[in-house]
Amino acid sequence: MNPVRLSLACFLLINTFTFATAQISHTLTISGTRFYLDNQPFPYNGISFFNALFNPAFNQSTGERKRWLRQFKQHGIRVLRVWGQWDNQRGFADASPTATLYLPDGQLRPKPLATLKQVVRDANDEEMVVELTLFARESWNENIRLLPEVADRATALLTRELLPYRNVTFQIWNEFDNRIPEHLKTIKAIDPARLVTNSPGYSGELGTRAENRSLDFLTPHTSRQNAGKEWEIGPAEVTYLLERYKKPVVDDEPARNGTPEFGGPKEQTYPTDHILHIYNTWRAGGYVIYHHDMFQKGYGHATVPPSGIPDPAFNPYHRAVLEFMGQWKRYF
Repeated sequence: MNPVRLSLACFLLINTFTFATAQISHTLTISGTRFYLDNQPFPYNGISFFNALFNPAFNQSTGERKRWLRQFKQHGIRVLRVWGQWDNQRGFADASPTATLYLPDGQLRPKPLATLKQVVRDANDEEMVVELTLFARESWNENIRLLPEVADRATALLTRELLPYRNVTFQIWNEFDNRIPEHLKTIKAIDPARLVTNSPGYSGELGTRAENRSLDFLTPHTSRQNAGKEWEIGPAEVTYLLERYKKPVVDDEPARNGTPEFGGPKEQTYPTDHILHIYNTWRAGGYVIYHHDMFQKGYGHATVPPSGIPDPAFNPYHRAVLEFMGQWKRYF
């Protein structure tokens, strides 16, 4: 092909994609240590909803899903942290062997992929963001693993499928750092503008220097109750990362209440612990994903809402914290 025609074709293709993207999705970007949605400051504060892609009540219809999204927004939630793997054997709400985006050969399961796109589109309509955790250490620890070449195929396919949606961030792992450079290379080769992060390990593990430098923003799980006053220690860790790496920092799983299993506290906690933690993180210049125990037992357990959705009004403990987050414009 004539070089001029080739250049023109490439120009038209890029601009067509840009126009289509602009029509489909709001765009999340980063400047310095802050997030922006369509060039306006964006409060990247959210809630753990790991089972979102596999929850029947949330995915009953677009209308029902948007009703929940609006309720989240009223409580200061602008980001849903959802998982692509919910196939662990811990008995969590909605967990099952088929609750995963991935087939054993690295192809994507059509049904959860379609659900993911619907969730992303509905979140986009509400000017919300989805933080998609690609892989879960919980599954890895139970030997539910994709071979390296299979994981690469799955990552590449998922990256291509989500190209039009710019209100999605990728978190490579929950609490693990297996093959981060390889996954980052795969994603960026297909979608250089995709914002990518990683949760490097359990609470208090803040990531290696090389990993933190390579990621677009940081999402550590800061220290929890076993380290002391987490409402002081966690924000101090966020401050350290902000000053060292000069990029946004999200406290992705701050200390929570609930069952002592799965990293929960061994002693009683209070809503004010979490309110102080969130407030001090905001003061430090960071963001917060509210972590809780509303899906970490099966249906019928006292800690799990009947819907399996992290309902802000489910119990007084969570309600107090989320009502505080709903006042983010006053305190953020």
